[in-house]
Amino acid sequence: MALKKRTRTRVYHYTVYAVIIALIIWAVIATDWPTVAKQFANPEVAMKLLPGIITVGLKNTVLFTIYSFVGGLILAVVLALMKLSDVPPFRWAATVWIEFFRGIPALITIFGFGIMLPIATKVTIPGAPVGAAVLGLIVVSSAYMAETIRAGIQAVPKGQTEAARSLGMSSGRTMFFIVLPQGFRIIIPPLTNEFVLLLKDTSLFFVIGATPLTYELTTFARNGLSTYANATPLVMAALLYLIVTLPLTRLTAWLERRMARER
Repeated sequence: MALKKRTRTRVYHYTVYAVIIALIIWAVIATDWPTVAKQFANPEVAMKLLPGIITVGLKNTVLFTIYSFVGGLILAVVLALMKLSDVPPFRWAATVWIEFFRGIPALITIFGFGIMLPIATKVTIPGAPVGAAVLGLIVVSSAYMAETIRAGIQAVPKGQTEAARSLGMSSGRTMFFIVLPQGFRIIIPPLTNEFVLLLKDTSLFFVIGATPLTYELTTFARNGLSTYANATPLVMAALLYLIVTLPLTRLTAWLERRMARER
């Protein structure tokens, strides 16, 4: 006798739960917990890293992220307006910039600004090597955020522009005082996601080196890993990343739900 659909679904769910529980039990039994504690959660190593991993590593990570995000956002607004411009050379230049820097890895961009550019042009970027790395992230983030901003601008109803122009506002004033504020309200969630991605991309700064006072979180942890031959520094860095990124991702989800209700 064939089982009813609801019964089959219930059996399937219970089977999945049983398999998951079995895998968890196996993992708990098979894991060498003393070795895990010694290699990944060593309190002696952790105490040696404090408070530096927070006062230097985490602080620099947040600061570099803010610099990259603000610089990238300003440049992204310019690129988005250029791509929407009626002047063909502006559109072509913005398109080339956006497609190029979205098409290559951020690691290569940072390497290019930090090492290749000074060698090729003899130009030293202020604050190098960290300044060059931040500039690389500004460029990369501008390419991604430009497309987000362009989409936000185009999502604003045309009637808003027409109403502003009918009141005698110039096209420039209409864009900056009417369209852009409404467009930014629409794209707040994806911009928050971009901030989270930038926070994690600061881990790529290791490619060009840094001084002890300019270590970001991952470089600080990598240095601790080499010094103590223990993975506890990496675990601590991962926890600190989570402490910062989880609230931001929850904020993004809340903003998306709120905006969905208001539509």
